Amino acid sequence: MSSAMDQAPATDSDAGRDAAEAASAGTGAREDRWRSGGVWLVGIGPGDDELLTLRAVRALRGADLVLTQREVASERLAGYREPVLRHCAAEAEIVDTGEIGREEAERLAVAAAGEGRRVVRLYSGDPFFFCDGAGLAAACRAAGVPVEVVPGVPAATAVAAYAGIPLSAASGEVRVLDAGDGTVDWERAGSGTATLVVFFAEPVLDDLAKRVQAAGRPAETPVAVVQMGTTTEQTTLVSTLGAVASESRKVGVSGPALVIVGEAVARRDELSWFESKPLYGWRVLVPRTKEQAAGLSEQLRSYGAVPEEVPTISVEPPRTPQQMERAVRGLVTGRYQWVAFTSVNAVRAIRERFEEYGLDARAFAGVKVAAVGEQTAAALAAFGIRADLVPDGEQSSEGLLRVWPPYDAELDPIERVLLPRADIATETLAAGLGKLGWEVDDITAYRTVRAAPPPAPIREAIKGGGFDAVLFTSSSTVRNLVGIAGKPHNVTTIAVIGPQTAKTAEEYGLRVDVRAPRASVAELAAALAEFGAEHRRRQVEAGQAVRRPSQMRRGRRKTT
Repeated sequence: MSSAMDQAPATDSDAGRDAAEAASAGTGAREDRWRSGGVWLVGIGPGDDELLTLRAVRALRGADLVLTQREVASERLAGYREPVLRHCAAEAEIVDTGEIGREEAERLAVAAAGEGRRVVRLYSGDPFFFCDGAGLAAACRAAGVPVEVVPGVPAATAVAAYAGIPLSAASGEVRVLDAGDGTVDWERAGSGTATLVVFFAEPVLDDLAKRVQAAGRPAETPVAVVQMGTTTEQTTLVSTLGAVASESRKVGVSGPALVIVGEAVARRDELSWFESKPLYGWRVLVPRTKEQAAGLSEQLRSYGAVPEEVPTISVEPPRTPQQMERAVRGLVTGRYQWVAFTSVNAVRAIRERFEEYGLDARAFAGVKVAAVGEQTAAALAAFGIRADLVPDGEQSSEGLLRVWPPYDAELDPIERVLLPRADIATETLAAGLGKLGWEVDDITAYRTVRAAPPPAPIREAIKGGGFDAVLFTSSSTVRNLVGIAGKPHNVTTIAVIGPQTAKTAEEYGLRVDVRAPRASVAELAAALAEFGAEHRRRQVEAGQAVRRPSQMRRGRRKTT
């Protein structure tokens, strides 16, 4: 079996060379690339951490000292910088330059690099584009310290793109202005038909609109004001030069914003892609651990949602290990014809026990393997095992029983099935297999216990309608979430993975809004996205402002 690295295509990129060098040297490329120390000026883009360049990620991974950016004027936007720091090594020192100031940060960077440390200084957007990166670069050169600039995605272009505004579409000229220092020559900047992109720390749109009109722009000229650009809190006000000041006051425009003036703004209705995602801005509660929810959360983000993982159960080993030990011995000695896995956790429990004994997937040779659904089959594949039986329709114990063959003494040399499962699992599958003529070793592979309550702000958001939706992936997640955090508010959209989960939710007085067509977390997320798209479509067709469920608390829905 070839490894993923064996199958990776050849590349002449820096990342490919680093990987090759690391593999051949054994000690990794990090020490070679960063041996002498120095300062790296790294642009991290305007907000969305996925806009980081590969070069920026490599710089963060190799840093000993990381100086965060001080240009962020909004605490909300500063929160979007946190994921960037996930790329740092665990031993890296993080210093907030907002607490020490720009000059002290520059002195610290130069001194640390002079001592042989690898220093990364972060900047919003691009270090050399409306940031003070040039000052630090000059200080490094003067001190004889190696310096490297890692360009970032500039806010001017990225925010406009996320707002669906092609800056150069209506004019061959784009003028980018920083209105924060009060030195803009508006008569010159506002003349002609060039698209204007204006940075404001605190928007004063009355002054801007008057000055640009005084420079010759008509009052009907389209204007867009974008706040929290490229994040899932992005909002865009579209108006005209003559009306933007009064309309911005009505909707409460505040904080840093990007103002775009020109005919290019008229293309937004046609090209808006980010804010029109089906779950754009929806705060979605995922009652699973971060490890279990990784794929689901990524899928939700692709729909524009803001997922928040809250574990409701904790998976623990069985109280006594004897059953699992006998099961492993039975697998190795050929006791079983089939092994039936009904959850990802069951796969993980068996895999961990195998690894404790120095065994691997080869111990399953000659044994048929069944999986209750696609997610469980994927977990088996990651272990190196291909499932022989997966239900095509309903992915549940009932669905698996419908496709399970009855025991045939002439065709089946062994009549025994191993069923590793949770301590609280139902007897449906074991009983059904017994009716089909199989002997079942039904063992407890893991225990599920209720997780600790989430922090108070999360509990308040759950009960107070702060979440737009909650995804329930099992009956136990319903019971445990209500037990540790309370019942979701009646404006919250309730989405469930299957009929049993729906029944449990309804027993707790929750009206189920969304049901997955199949018992799959991917299908569940897709079904919620379809619901969100329909929710948006109805409001647009009615001529209403698009509002998320959490913004509709006054019009409370009735529960069943």
